[in-house]
Amino acid sequence: MKSLEEFLILTQKELFRALQNHYKGHTIIGENSYILVQGKAPIMLIAHLDTVHQNPVQQICKTENGNILMSPQGIGGDDRCGVYALVKTYEMSPIKPWLLFTCDEEIGGIGARMFCTDHIGNKLPKEVDKLKLLIEIDRKGKNDAVYYDCDNQNFEKYITNKGFKTAYGSFSDISYIAPELGIAAVNLSSGYYNAHTLYEHINRKYLNSTIQKVTEIVADATKSNFLKYEYVKKVHCDWGDWELYGGSPKKVKITQSNQPKLKNIPDGIREEYSALLEFYTEKELEDIRGLYGDGAILMLFDTELGDYNGSYQDEEENKSV
Repeated sequence: MKSLEEFLILTQKELFRALQNHYKGHTIIGENSYILVQGKAPIMLIAHLDTVHQNPVQQICKTENGNILMSPQGIGGDDRCGVYALVKTYEMSPIKPWLLFTCDEEIGGIGARMFCTDHIGNKLPKEVDKLKLLIEIDRKGKNDAVYYDCDNQNFEKYITNKGFKTAYGSFSDISYIAPELGIAAVNLSSGYYNAHTLYEHINRKYLNSTIQKVTEIVADATKSNFLKYEYVKKVHCDWGDWELYGGSPKKVKITQSNQPKLKNIPDGIREEYSALLEFYTEKELEDIRGLYGDGAILMLFDTELGDYNGSYQDEEENKSV
């Protein structure tokens, strides 16, 4: 498998078998729920094999220069872009990173949870505990970095210095894996937009940019003076700095009586709240409101869907590239 297109057309089972064969002799298989590829560099890269789309990709549509990819079946950039990025980074790295390919992230992080269960049961190599950082490549856009409940400020500063900007998200595989291993983790952009819709598309240039940056991070991790970044659990406050998005600094009290009926959602966030239900459960959105206030819904909407109207500007921009 060499081209991005090859990663897009396979089912999860087909891709699992292909990766298992590709890394034969270097893998640990977790009950058909994850593939752990053993490396030498003290860093693990993570991506998931499944997509939300019901049908396999049969037709790939491209711009004239081949930079923007779409499919009538849903292109599946979430997270085939990440899988492709892991394979390419591994190829480009003289000292190979560890790789973790998980199954069924979209339905609750099943592969990631199995990986954690095997770690608890001492079924994984001891070298896993000596890793210095974790990077998942499963985020939309160009240069986002999402840390979830990991709050290691030195780690965030390091990732920011690589050209990424801190963004907000609710869940990915590292939400389980990072606290289990006690290692700082980040989820980085992989160039897809409008995930979970048939309008999803991939910007190949942005994906390749992330691959290049992650390859540099892998090289950094091999240096003798590169320190281990430990997982630091974020302490949630009762209010967040959401004033710029119209939020209240007061914690929203969520009770059984008002959760989670849409008619009880304030008019100022109702439209955005409704749109986000395509990506999150009502409980997840209510938890976010409870922690950060109503303004967090607007920020989350901007993060997930704010690029929709302008996303095809990249297509026009890159026709001349």
